[in-house]
Amino acid sequence: MNDADAKARETSPIARLIAPVRRVLMVACLLQALSAAVGVAPFIAVAELGRLLLAEAPLDTDRAWLIAGLGAGALLLRFVFLMAASGLTHLADVNLQLYLRRRLAERLGRVPLGWFTERSAGSVKKALQDDVTALHHLVGHAYTNMVAAIVTPVVALGYLIWVDWRLALVAAGPVVLGIALYALQYRGYGEKMAAYNEALGGVNAASVEFVQGIAVVKTFGQARKAYGRFVERTRAFISYFWDWVRGLLGLSAATDIVLSPLFCLTFVLAAGLLLVTAGATAPVDLLPAAILAPGLAAPFLALAFAQNDMMLAKQAAVRITDLLDTPALPEPTKTRSPQGFRVVFDRVSFSYDREVQALKDIDLVLSPGTVTALVGPSGSGKSTLARLLPRFWDPTAGSITIGGVPLTDMAPDSLYRSVSFVFQDVQLLRATIRENIALARPDAPFEEIEQAARAAQIHQRILELPRGYDSVAGEDARLSGGEAQRVSIARAILADAPILVLDEATAFADPESEAAIQEALSRLAAGRTLLVIAHRLHTITGADQICVLDRGRIVERGRHAELLEKGGLYARLWDASEATLGPPSRVSA
Repeated sequence: MNDADAKARETSPIARLIAPVRRVLMVACLLQALSAAVGVAPFIAVAELGRLLLAEAPLDTDRAWLIAGLGAGALLLRFVFLMAASGLTHLADVNLQLYLRRRLAERLGRVPLGWFTERSAGSVKKALQDDVTALHHLVGHAYTNMVAAIVTPVVALGYLIWVDWRLALVAAGPVVLGIALYALQYRGYGEKMAAYNEALGGVNAASVEFVQGIAVVKTFGQARKAYGRFVERTRAFISYFWDWVRGLLGLSAATDIVLSPLFCLTFVLAAGLLLVTAGATAPVDLLPAAILAPGLAAPFLALAFAQNDMMLAKQAAVRITDLLDTPALPEPTKTRSPQGFRVVFDRVSFSYDREVQALKDIDLVLSPGTVTALVGPSGSGKSTLARLLPRFWDPTAGSITIGGVPLTDMAPDSLYRSVSFVFQDVQLLRATIRENIALARPDAPFEEIEQAARAAQIHQRILELPRGYDSVAGEDARLSGGEAQRVSIARAILADAPILVLDEATAFADPESEAAIQEALSRLAAGRTLLVIAHRLHTITGADQICVLDRGRIVERGRHAELLEKGGLYARLWDASEATLGPPSRVSA
């Protein structure tokens, strides 16, 4: 981390994010200050006209018209300054959203692929779309509103002090009282909001547990118990929320009343009347206070109403900066091209948290034209090992090379032209089936796309869709899990990468098409390096090399018959598989 990055991380999330538009916001705030200042002038003009007209001296018409003209001119200037300030803040908001989304997209393009497997698509979308949008109020309104909330009372009170300092104190009374009441409402707000979120999280967890597990709990006669937990969490949340809100109702109502224009006017007239009857001020001087006092509290009331939006923006800023600070996958300073496609794992170890080893001292060679299968109990490290090859993560120790070149020395586009993968968690873009298959080769001729689909046994199903290959996944192309899996296999076939990583590619295929898919994959593997994660052992009996993993280590390796003869872990896994599935129908991998 360089000094600039370290310094940036020390600043607040809000300050970091708005840095690109800070100067524009400063100009907008200056314009807003001018708008707020001249915005008081029309009210001052009305007050001065009233004092002039009510004065005992003869009417000075020239002065009256001058005051009226200045008031009208100030009103026009306020409109100009306000429009300019608002235009600048909203332009800054649009530019900042574009800038942040580009930065987030750039960061997401550089984080390890494994980062995405640990997060839901919803959480990524929230940061990229919702959280960036949540900054709108902060950038577009909050700063200029705060300036107006300061400048308007200062200018108005300055004028009132010039008229009569006692009336200025009277006019400021409701504002000071309202701010004090508002501060009382938000004592301990952070801790209470944290408890609120925790209580709400309990309700969400209980509702998800109840809905997702309804079939199980009803089957075993536990529906009443599961429903009871949901009701209990809901009542606890309602109880906490009501206890919190009930204590704020009086203060909230009092604050709204004190800061309301009617209360301010009534308060000033009552207090001013006392001053007039006591001879402390002239009756005509009460007019400016009566005109200006109702407007003193309006900016503070607007800030109070916007408080929730500002808090949401601050929380969104924290999540955005956390994403921007996600470590990127190191890119090579000098790239090298592999000489061939022989894959070598050399004493590879890997840990997700730098404490518990998921893989330990893996030595493995994948020769071109061969099939290597990874088998083992759940949690043995099969998927982790396979995902290191397309560089979902980098090993914490050891190295992986393709054609003699470490993965860390290969450019990302070169790596993904060399390695293609099909995993169980299939992801189809919201695009046409044609585009989904041609993802790695957007310019591929339709004939090759169709040929890949035929090889993956999905061509006929695509023709049954409303618009065939032009049907859009998720819209008029509603595919089952197995069908989506076959589309992803077609994508890998068309990519024609020399190295393939398959995580039980036929896991969702129906029995009728499984053998055909295995045959297609066998043809595809010719002359290529194939790494298969096998959960159903009968699909890899013809593999050139079977590696048995247990607790992150390769404990056995060899061909199917050799491993059965050893009578070790593979033999036990085979016996368990045979007992579950019956006699195996051997399919060459």
